[in-house]
Parts: sequence; structure tokens; C-alpha cells
Amino acid sequence: MSLNSLNEIAEYIVSDGKGILAADESTGTIKKRFDTIDTESNENNRRTYREMLFQSEGMKDNIGGVILFDETIKQNAADGSSLVSVILKQGALPGIKVDKGLSPIEDGSGETVTNGLDDLDQRCKEYYKIGAKFTKWRAVINIGDGIPSDKCIDENMSRLAQYAKIVQVNKMVPIVEPEVLMDGSHDIDQCYSATSRVLKSLFSHLVDLSVDIGGTILKPNMVISGSTCTEQASVQEVAEKTLKCLIENVPEDLPGITFLSGGQSDIDATAHLDAMNKIGGFKWKLSFSYGRALQQAALKTWMGKDENIHSAQAAFSHRALMNKEAALGIWNKDSEN
Repeated sequence: MSLNSLNEIAEYIVSDGKGILAADESTGTIKKRFDTIDTESNENNRRTYREMLFQSEGMKDNIGGVILFDETIKQNAADGSSLVSVILKQGALPGIKVDKGLSPIEDGSGETVTNGLDDLDQRCKEYYKIGAKFTKWRAVINIGDGIPSDKCIDENMSRLAQYAKIVQVNKMVPIVEPEVLMDGSHDIDQCYSATSRVLKSLFSHLVDLSVDIGGTILKPNMVISGSTCTEQASVQEVAEKTLKCLIENVPEDLPGITFLSGGQSDIDATAHLDAMNKIGGFKWKLSFSYGRALQQAALKTWMGKDENIHSAQAAFSHRALMNKEAALGIWNKDSEN
């Protein structure tokens, strides 16, 4: 596929209802997932699992990009071909997570900033040579008593913008992921307020650094009730408030918004995305960049056993198709049966 500009790459990833498979779990996170199916997290098992996903029939036409972890982008498939080439053959583009995790802000608030700027330029050059077409950096924002603070938002969004600029200089599309966590007892209006503040700050910093918005993808949280809030918002309220927040804060020349699932159930993540696309009234493509919400059914079906690979691939392919339908606004809950 001939994609010559950052804008063409970004638009391809979210074209025709396609979305992103987030398969960039760190070694620690994938171990926790494998522990739930009593499977050892070693290099071979991690490769087998991810290759199983990448070789699934449901990759074709449903997945436009795959976010990888450092180990995975350098691995080969069982037949000796690179996992990067496996992804490309399926019609998707390989991407890479480039942030280096979180460290606490030293003010006792419990808030964090994301690290990884120091050697980012050098790492981008390496990943570009391997075949990466896009990258991802995640900032984490908590809602709680007196937080998020302006200091936390400003520092994290400044770093996201610096990251995006370095990545674009290296001819890759940056995915900017400012995640307002759903952990907590806050209501949907508190999430709306925090998300709005975060997005305003992010795009202000991106513009200040002359980041090409047309060659960028936003990976935000949905505006949603906290996970332990006693009053959970309906699917329609989540869709309406998320759209209102995005329309107020996100420039129209951004090619795509690919939501994180952030701990939502498989069905909720799909239903919310579909409800937004059914409402419409926006210029960007509204799609998905799901990890758990695309993988969980496949993981539980696989259980670390080779004899379950085909069934697990079918489970993944089903979720990929359901989310494509949601990105097109044509999903129906009856399709899940």
C-alpha cells in the first residue's frame, strides 16, 4: 500500500470502519492476563498468542493498525517471517508504544507524569527502520479529591505534544492518548469536566508546537461514570456527553478519534461507540483502539492451548467485526448472538 503522507497513514488506519488493535501490553501486564488463564508468560507463549490474533481472519477489513510492544515488533512468526510482515499482509499497519511508563509528581497528590522523551528520537529512528508507521504515548489522569490538578494536566499534555512533534519529524503518525481513568466513584459530569480540561490543554500544546493535526490520531476515554459510581449513565447519555465534549474541544481537521475501552465490558465498549456514530454530526472518523475489549474473549477461549487457536481466532474476529459495525453506526445487539 502506498501511503506517502502522515495524513494518508492516519486516514487509512480509520478508513471504512476500521479501528486499532491495542496489543502493546507491557511484559508485566501480559503476565497478569496470562495468569488468569494459568499460562506461563514467556517469550514463546507471548509470540504464539499475538501471532494467533494477527493471523485471524477478522484482521482483514476490520483492523487498520496494530499497536505493538518493543518485544513484539522485533519478533518473528512461527514460519520465520516477521510479525510486522504478518500484520501488513492482513492489510493493517504496525505501530509501536513508545512511552516508558509513569512516575509520581512529587507533591504528595498521587498524580503521575509519563516518561520517555529522553531517547525518543533515537528509538523512533529504530522503529521506523523496522517498519512502524505510527506510535502511541499514554498519559494517565485520575479523578479524585482536588484532582486532576492543573499542574498534572499541563505537564502531561506538554509531554504528549513534545512526543507528537518528535514522532512526526521521524515520519510516523503519533497517537496521543490522554486517558482520564474510569476508576473511582465520580459521576459522569465530573468525568466530562476533567476530560474537557484535558483535551483543551492537549490541543493548545499541540498547536503551540506546530504539530500537524491532520497527521495525528486522538485516543481518548469516553465520558463515562466512574466504575464504582452508584448511578451509572445510560448508553445514550455516554454517547451524547462524549460527543459534546469532543465537538467542543477537538479540531475538525483531526482525521480520527479511536477510543480506548478503559475497563468497559466488551459489549458496553461496542454499544457506546455505535450510539455515537448513530447520532453523527462530526467530521472526524470515530472508531476504536481496544485492547481488552477486543482480546478478552479470544484469551479466555485460547487458554494457552494450541488446539483452541481456531476457536480463539473466531472469538477475536467476531469482536473485530462487531466494533467495525459500531464504527459505521450499524451495530445491533442481536448481532452478538
